[in-house]
Amino acid sequence: MENKVISWLFETDAVRVCPQDQPFWYTSGKLGPFYINTQFLFGSEQAANELLALIEKAAGDHDTFAAVVGEAVDFQQENSPIFKGLIDILCEKAKAMDVDFISGGERRDFFFSLPVARRLGLPHLSIFKDLSTVYNAPGEKSVKGEEAGLAGKKSLHIADLVTEASSYVRAWIPAVEALGAKIACSLAVVDRDQGGRQILENAGIPLTTLIRIDTAFFEAAAKMGVLTAAQEEMCLHFMQDPGAFMHAFLAAHPGFLAEQIAMGGKNRQRAELCIEKGFDKI
Repeated sequence: MENKVISWLFETDAVRVCPQDQPFWYTSGKLGPFYINTQFLFGSEQAANELLALIEKAAGDHDTFAAVVGEAVDFQQENSPIFKGLIDILCEKAKAMDVDFISGGERRDFFFSLPVARRLGLPHLSIFKDLSTVYNAPGEKSVKGEEAGLAGKKSLHIADLVTEASSYVRAWIPAVEALGAKIACSLAVVDRDQGGRQILENAGIPLTTLIRIDTAFFEAAAKMGVLTAAQEEMCLHFMQDPGAFMHAFLAAHPGFLAEQIAMGGKNRQRAELCIEKGFDKI
């Protein structure tokens, strides 16, 4: 199963590794060798962007939100073997969890929480950015979360990606607990392995994921032939010490920041942020 998901991540560009000597800028002003966009497992970047746009539009009408987005994810399962295969795996994991309903947060969680809930015939709680909630039980009309009678009930929260679990702490956990319910467990496609699992476990929420982004992940990808030896080396260096990776690159390419500033746009903004925060100091 794991190798299949790794293959899908690279096939859809959900994980993208840079060419040698061409690292990506992160919004923090740091450099790194890979990006993760789990939502691309919807089938492609274009398909994912179209669903994101639909989610934003549909969120304006909470009464019809789950039906509108639900139809789109159902359609995609019929037309994307990768997305259907992924939902198959998530459903098998979810079946083993003793919960009353599934929850997901705006926006990317909905790619995975809604189709699993629909496939398993479980109610779904949509949590929006403003922490308002809508509850959808199969065959029934949408109701506001506070009108659903969820006191004492347990949720399986399905997410696309867990990094530091900040969205859980800031939004998803409080939103569910405000209804008298509890997130009993969580299921995510990808664990960035940056502390989120421990934070959730400290909150009493065990986390199950399909993939963990660690050195073993990149080693497996290289063995499968989806990474070159040079790309594997870059990723392993970064995983061992992100700061050392960036400093080694800048030391080997002394004109890089000046070139990025001269390019203008986002490249210039990231390079100037890098200098402003002192990330360029070796």
